[in-house]
Amino acid sequence: MALFQFFRSTVGLKILMALSGLILFGFVFAHMAGNLQIFLGSDALNGYAHFLQSTPEILWPFRIVLFLAVVTHILAGYGLYIHNKIARGPIDYSRNAATKASLASRTMAYSGTVVLVFIIFHLLQFTVMAINPEYAAYVDSQNHHDVYRMVIVAFSSPWVAWFYVISVGLLCYHMSHGVASFFRSLGFTNEAYLPLQVWFARIFSTVVFLGMVIIPLAVQSGSLKLPDQP
Repeated sequence: MALFQFFRSTVGLKILMALSGLILFGFVFAHMAGNLQIFLGSDALNGYAHFLQSTPEILWPFRIVLFLAVVTHILAGYGLYIHNKIARGPIDYSRNAATKASLASRTMAYSGTVVLVFIIFHLLQFTVMAINPEYAAYVDSQNHHDVYRMVIVAFSSPWVAWFYVISVGLLCYHMSHGVASFFRSLGFTNEAYLPLQVWFARIFSTVVFLGMVIIPLAVQSGSLKLPDQP
């Protein structure tokens, strides 16, 4: 009971945000690295995807942990938002205090909501294939699901490609504050290390952004295409 009460407190919620965020940061980086195999050709990307799909003993525990991390992150974020709203009360002290907070920190709730919508859309399109059920019929010469073709066909649509770019931009903007907050929430910071941690957060977020948006941009530019495309 005491532990439950602790994790309902501001400190406890920040710890939950930090730990669940760490899992999500790790996933985003790994997801980016896996996706970049598209530049090695269809065999590399489809082989990687087939390995994941054919090892449910790895895939499903990973999905469950990831799902729990997402739910925990959302609930902890909502809890902190309520705590902060109650603490502020009806008086708006804001102007001076708000200017001390970065724009990323002040808009975390909004960027997080857009990112959540993007994640749901992304899963419905590429994982569940509910938006484009024809993707399920894509098979390569090895009789593996042709993820390479699926990705290129999807990003050939300008609105899908640019929605992805904008959403990933918001995700990385969200992470630029989240990664820096991770250190503060767990007490791993001080005045000497703070600038370094802020720069690490910015560099990490920038690397992820570039690594993820290069794929739809390459498809849109025509430098990444299917073998049967002119």
